[in-house]
Formats: sequence, C-alpha cells, structure tokens
Amino acid sequence: METIIYFYTGTGNSLWTARKLSEILGNTELIPMTLAGEGLIHSNSENIGLIFPVHIWGIPPPVIDFLNRLETDPAKYYFALAANAGQVAATLIQLKNLLQQKNIKLSAGFSICMPSNYIPWSGAIGQEKQQKLFRDALDKINRIALSIRAKEEKPPQKGPTWQNIFFSAFYRLSFANVAKMDKSFLVDEKCTSCGICEKICPAQNILITHDKPAWQHHCEQCFACLQWCPEEAIQYGRLTSKKKRYHHPEIKLKDMLAGIPQKNI
Repeated sequence: METIIYFYTGTGNSLWTARKLSEILGNTELIPMTLAGEGLIHSNSENIGLIFPVHIWGIPPPVIDFLNRLETDPAKYYFALAANAGQVAATLIQLKNLLQQKNIKLSAGFSICMPSNYIPWSGAIGQEKQQKLFRDALDKINRIALSIRAKEEKPPQKGPTWQNIFFSAFYRLSFANVAKMDKSFLVDEKCTSCGICEKICPAQNILITHDKPAWQHHCEQCFACLQWCPEEAIQYGRLTSKKKRYHHPEIKLKDMLAGIPQKNI
C-alpha cells in the first residue's frame, strides 16, 4: 500500500475528507485512529496521512495519544489535513512541533473548511451553505492530492498571527479540563434508550444506566453523541434543544460505528 491515511472523526467531516482524498489518490488504505491498536503504530507505506478535526483550536487529545505512539521513520512522507469551521489557528503548527519531537518531518499540512458541529455556539448552517463548503473542500482536496503525489514540501497552513496566539493560549488553558466538560450534557424526555450515543462515542465515555446515558468524565468534545442522537434528546446545557443538528450528510451511522472499537458496539 503506497499511502495509509489515519483519521479521527466525530460527526463525519474528517471521514468524508479522508474518503475523498483516498478516492483521488488511489492505492490508499483508511484506518481509524481509534482502531490503530495499542502500543507502537507501524506502517510499511511510503506516505502517511493524518486527518482529524480541530477541537478548541488545537489537536484533539486522542490524536495526540495516537501521535505519541506513531513509529519514527524520517524516510516517510508525512502529510496532514485538519478539518475546521474556518479557524484552523496554529493547529498544524502544533502538529509539526509534536512530530518534530519524534524526529518526524511534517512535509505538508492543509486546512479544510467544513460546517461546524459545535452546537453550543450555533446550530447547523443551511443546506446551500453546507454544499458550498463541500464543493470548495473537494476542489482543495483535488489540489492537495496533486501535492501528495509529487511529495511536495509545503509549510503548514495557519491562521492570522493574532488568532494563533490568542486561540493557542486558550487551547493550552482548556486542554486539562476537556475530559470533564461533559458535565454540561443532559438527556431529555425524548430519549428512547436506543444506545446509539453509547456506541458512537469514540472515547467510550457514555454508559447506559437505568435506560439513560451517563457521561463518565473522559470526554473528547467531539459532540458525536449529541449530533447522532436520532431523537435529538441529548442537549449541552439548556440552549441547544432548538438548534439544528449536524453530521456530514454523506456519512451514515454504520460508517461511524465501523470506526469505533468493537468492545463498544
């Protein structure tokens, strides 16, 4: 296999991005980071891709855990795509620095703008706006594929200086508290105890207790539980009940569950 793409996804944006890039590149294997196994992560491929969402203007904790276990091989071509809602900030610079600590060079890092799933701020944007973002993203993914085939060296894309400084500081201050940010989740009377939230959580942070979901305080803030709930019964605080949900329209629940550890299904 010429290229392996490792991806992490909560509401499907990064999975869609990984699929589209894989289709264009060809001879590519997609592996969910959640199914990469324990211990050292080894790959025989020449090219290693990393695709993940931006969480709180930085790299999600499970992706950092994955990177810490990634085999060091300076001879390989490493590239990354960070899905975000328009503010990639210094996420790809953070990734470059983390890889450098492992003697790995990030040869290219790209920002992919997608619809936001962070419902505490706002609900899903309209379908026309979503489709415009998807078309623009696909155009960029086609250009990225050309760069990868040519193994071009490109500096990681980043936001404006003020954003990188301010948002990176916010990320550092909030990072240690992310796991306990699930305290704001709650479930209302629409819950049917279907268990989808428990199954889809990549952190295995939800247990169905007394027929209702209970969060276990090792959250990753991906919002998969809320966004994939078929009854829209999961809320985050008191202001999300009337907000429109979002997950990528081309990604199905079965696609998501295929990337979750089997013991959680």
